[in-house]
Amino acid sequence: MNIDHKNPGREASHASGNLTRQPQPRMLTWEIIRKGLSYILKGKMVLHDSHLPLVAHDIPLDFAGVGVAASDDPAVDHYILQHLTELGIRQVRLDFSYADIDHHAARLLDALLKNGFNVLLHLVQPFDAAINMEDIAAQETWRTFLQQVLALYGHQIAMVEIGSTINRKRWAGYTPQGFLKAWEIAHEEVRKYKIKLAGPNISDFEPLYNIGLLDIFQQRKQLPDVHTNNLFCERTTEPERYDHRILKVPKATALKFNLIKKARLLHKITRDHGVQEMVSPAAFWTLPRILRLLPDGEQKQADYLARYMILCAASGALRQAFWGPLICYREGLIDDGSNSYPALERITHYASVTGQMENFRPRPSFHAMKTFAHLIPGRHYAGLLRNKHGLEIHVFSNNETVLHAVWTTNGKGAVLADHYHLEDLQLAQYTSRDGELLASQPGLASESPIYISWPLGRKISLKTEKKLFANLSIQRHAENRNHHVYQDAEWRGIFVAGSDNEVTLLQQALHPSQLGAPPKESILRKARNAIWTIPDPRDPSQKLVVKQPVKMHLHKKLFDQFKLSKAKRSWNGTNELLRRGISAAPPVAYLEKHGDRTLLQNYYICEFVDTDFSIRDIFGAFNEGQNSYKGVTAEHIYPALTNYLLNMHTRGVFFRDLSGGNILVTKQTDGTLDFSLIDTNRAHFYNHATPLAQRLSDLTRVCVKLPWSSRHQLVGLYLKALGLEFGWRQRLPFHLYDFKVGMKKRVGRKALKRLFKKK
Repeated sequence: MNIDHKNPGREASHASGNLTRQPQPRMLTWEIIRKGLSYILKGKMVLHDSHLPLVAHDIPLDFAGVGVAASDDPAVDHYILQHLTELGIRQVRLDFSYADIDHHAARLLDALLKNGFNVLLHLVQPFDAAINMEDIAAQETWRTFLQQVLALYGHQIAMVEIGSTINRKRWAGYTPQGFLKAWEIAHEEVRKYKIKLAGPNISDFEPLYNIGLLDIFQQRKQLPDVHTNNLFCERTTEPERYDHRILKVPKATALKFNLIKKARLLHKITRDHGVQEMVSPAAFWTLPRILRLLPDGEQKQADYLARYMILCAASGALRQAFWGPLICYREGLIDDGSNSYPALERITHYASVTGQMENFRPRPSFHAMKTFAHLIPGRHYAGLLRNKHGLEIHVFSNNETVLHAVWTTNGKGAVLADHYHLEDLQLAQYTSRDGELLASQPGLASESPIYISWPLGRKISLKTEKKLFANLSIQRHAENRNHHVYQDAEWRGIFVAGSDNEVTLLQQALHPSQLGAPPKESILRKARNAIWTIPDPRDPSQKLVVKQPVKMHLHKKLFDQFKLSKAKRSWNGTNELLRRGISAAPPVAYLEKHGDRTLLQNYYICEFVDTDFSIRDIFGAFNEGQNSYKGVTAEHIYPALTNYLLNMHTRGVFFRDLSGGNILVTKQTDGTLDFSLIDTNRAHFYNHATPLAQRLSDLTRVCVKLPWSSRHQLVGLYLKALGLEFGWRQRLPFHLYDFKVGMKKRVGRKALKRLFKKK
């Protein structure tokens, strides 16, 4: 039987599959559920400290792989081979479907095999073929396809994978019985050749599928040689984080299901069913998902990749881990420049490369993968040195060096001298995430991993004493802005500068001994905090803003002993805002005195941002009956402010002190309005969009000076964008806040002061 090569079994297959009139049954059958629950209830999913990596194991030399696909341009084949060689990766995964025999994918496969690459050939059925696999005709077509492919390549490839995101029926197309029949046929045909059979390709961490299917395969004597599971979860925005929604249970972080635990438990399931190896054949973090929260999408993708691959290697659970695809607009190591994406998810079928070769561009993630592939595979994993307070330190070694892979969770910084002894830091060699050999010793570890290495004989131990720079936030991917640690006998802090010369100027001019008392002519505000301007030592024509607490009430002094200094809170809040793409005055430094109990000996310094007015100014004018303020009307500012606040909340910011005076407005020459935030030390941040209650809490403070008619305009615009109305439930927080403000005016601290002054 010949297969119709004109069958639209490529990227269009999913669209045609959706037209199938038959209702598609669930893949999670009662049989699979029973088998999975039986395994779990017998305690077989219990593995002590499984959230920590397995200590003392070797990383296979061929550990790292990548997914590839062909283009209709034969020249792209050479481009792929060239960049695989640059990556230093010899393991590739190629999706191969009915339409690919004697087509572009076959041409690329021939080139890969000719050049000695190890190919994991992923045999993918088109959606329409998969959904009809209970029919005899579809089964015969599948068998014929397998026979043709294996006759051509069975003596050249090392492994064939069957199954494609089978727990995602709307992508894969299989019915439960249809998939089991496809597996049975594939098992029969592959066993005729001396190659490994891999499968069933489950996505995410849904162990009921793994347990149930492996149990069925075991009963039928159809076990794979390699168990495959696409081990990634995009809702978990950092690979080391605990999954907040595991097994359909919300707020499940207490269960400690991080990437390591998922890998180790799946490995246990694999071994318990008589299969010796597990491979993760595909993983990625798509740029659109990243950009929902963070503006530095490509940099964050590279950070995620490096950390993900290091953790996969450290887990001791995976024989190989593949990242894919190599070339793709949305998630590739190389951008194809097409700004397009096929109808069918590439995790199910990476069918082809789109875009023109002249527009291809390696991303930072390409270089991160290259660095990992060069440094980690083939090493011995010695163990985890530190994974508390957002810092990860993993130790690898080979016959020449001991290597530490070091990073923090997103947005955090860790001063290396807080953790390593000075002599060890001075003798180390430093390699960046992207493979750059750093000429000078970095002061901080960040969300972007660094590799620190020493000669093999050197014994490295970490400090155990209290950290001086704990709970530090930084904006890692600010262009031409590096973080420099400062510490002397009295003061400590962080400076941001573009060069060593800049940091020297800043440290000299901004030392507290040089700042002195604020001059009257430069004071912007003096109440609980003194805020004043000084010349920027890097450019005296520009100004910097200095903020120092000068007054603190007794109850605040008691409670704030357990908090970070005001300067550090301002530093952290501003850096986190900027990291999320929310405009704020760029920080320059923070400084705090060792052992200060007064809580007043700390300074926060940022760049001066020249603005036209604040939201308090313009909303106060509207409240007094004015139709405009400095040429700006309500019809102009309400939509602009709405978009700004929606963006801020979408990126997970709960400002908590969003009074009108803290939102500054700048009029651009084209009439657009730009907004920026000040007084950032109370802000709270989520790894997801800000919940509605917290959004409304922010809005109540913004609108406090607006009459209700104007509130209906502004808040109505905001809620309409969320598909909501400004009903009584949404209005209630505004009434409560108005009551609170009114009570403070009547009986608050300032009211009492006014009363005593009258007397």
